[in-house]
Amino acid sequence: MDIIKILNLIHEYKEYDDDEQETGTVRALSDVTVDIPEGQFVAVLGHNGSGKSTLAKHVNALLLPTEGIVYVCDKDTRIEDNIFAIRQSAGMIFQNPDNQIIGNTIEEDVAFGPENMGVPTEEIVKRIDFALEKVGMAAYRLRSPNQLSGGQKQRIGIAGLLSMRPQCILMDEPTAMLDPVGRKEVLETVHELNRREKMTVILITHYMEEAVDADRVLVMDGGKLVMDGTPREIFAQAEKLKEYHLTLPQVTELAWELKKEGIDLPDAVLTNEEFVEAICRLN
Repeated sequence: MDIIKILNLIHEYKEYDDDEQETGTVRALSDVTVDIPEGQFVAVLGHNGSGKSTLAKHVNALLLPTEGIVYVCDKDTRIEDNIFAIRQSAGMIFQNPDNQIIGNTIEEDVAFGPENMGVPTEEIVKRIDFALEKVGMAAYRLRSPNQLSGGQKQRIGIAGLLSMRPQCILMDEPTAMLDPVGRKEVLETVHELNRREKMTVILITHYMEEAVDADRVLVMDGGKLVMDGTPREIFAQAEKLKEYHLTLPQVTELAWELKKEGIDLPDAVLTNEEFVEAICRLN
């Protein structure tokens, strides 16, 4: 079952000068068509201005199509009465974890969403327990969010979404402001949710290494979907990625450079372990 269906999506917006005079129309997305099955982990890559964040905001109905259709759980985002249900189904995590912390304690923060949905108190308590357990933060429930690291705050943001029982998590460069430890914490959390809860994850990232463990990679350029495949299929096309101003994961780049020098290595080495194994086979 496809949880998201996007058909011929076009998104345009007006540009204005400093005097608030309209200067023209910008097309941010152009004829994007893609289906995302339930339970899939999808990484979306693209340089700044490629349209990847604009695409994510359409899935959450933060933006509406200029032309085309976006269905989330069979609900058309253009229909106003569907918006609330769509945002329950597809929750969003943004770059800055501080922008999504609301409560004075972690428990209050995770409870905020279901409280506003009118969920009964007994059920809210169960949802808080479930969500904090799933992100490994149950022991912190009575702490202030101000005492947390960036990675922990993002995990609390994910717990807040889980308390609303979404079917899909959208993550717009959620590790961009985190140190390597925080990045690792957040990625491990969402991969675990994807595996154990079969939750659909759409990860927008500019870190190529974060796309390696995805089920599928989408590449955006100039508002268009230009590549779609498994990580190995995408990263095997090094020259094409560079045309779109993208790099390769570090170990993939190293293997590609060695291959160009005549060393017999596979087309897409994705992990350090694969690289070591490929080098050992040469001997």
